[in-house]
Amino acid sequence: MTASGAPEIAVTRIATSETRDAMGRAAAHDIAAALRDRLARQHRVRMVFAAAPSQAEMLDALASERDIDWRGVTAFHMDEYLGLPSHAPERFGAWLTRHFFSRIPLGAVHVIGQEPDADRETARYAALLAEAPIDIVCLGIGVNGHLAFNDPPVADLHDAKQVKVVELDAICRRQQVDDKCFATLDDVPTHAITLTIPRLLDARQLFCVVPGATKRAAVEQSLYGPIGAACPASALRTHPRCTLYLDRDSAPPRLQAPARA
Repeated sequence: MTASGAPEIAVTRIATSETRDAMGRAAAHDIAAALRDRLARQHRVRMVFAAAPSQAEMLDALASERDIDWRGVTAFHMDEYLGLPSHAPERFGAWLTRHFFSRIPLGAVHVIGQEPDADRETARYAALLAEAPIDIVCLGIGVNGHLAFNDPPVADLHDAKQVKVVELDAICRRQQVDDKCFATLDDVPTHAITLTIPRLLDARQLFCVVPGATKRAAVEQSLYGPIGAACPASALRTHPRCTLYLDRDSAPPRLQAPARA
């Protein structure tokens, strides 16, 4: 137990790199190895990807990995804004297509679609996800500790739903501006469709990539704080095969290598 009474971390592995680029390459190397292993043993691999600037270095390195038969991979993503035009470049499906999906010959890509009937779209996407097990999830952690768009006000670590509509909290929306995804806070949609925490954690392997100083407090809470909705990413500690990738800026002080005399 920690001094606060919270359980000690139970993430399978924590990999800390000196730089953001090195972190991305390390994560991509491990994801590629897991992919090759699974493709050697099963006909198809099903993956879920996060869409965020924090994932850019990893996705770039992963797209350059050799000896992966991407035709055997079915890709999903984990959240999408409501209220944006179908052609909006800020849509997460569009972001992933630019940064990753268009660069490799995936067997299939399923993106979260358009309203006007958001509830129908959540049901459609949940049904696609439920057709077979999800093998790999590539995700990050938000400034407020969110996983996908499961923000602290709406996160449910025991959610009965697989996919749902949520209202985004102010910190989450501000992060989208700080990440330069939107020009102003008023431009950021207020609602989104997201995979739930149980749906994400039902995958066989998780690879969580979290760079940058703005994420350090969330990483600290995720690893050492209480497991609960106040920091949704703390739920990662309940998964038996989760690897967390940090750079020097995002790693909490207790994970930093001691300075040499």
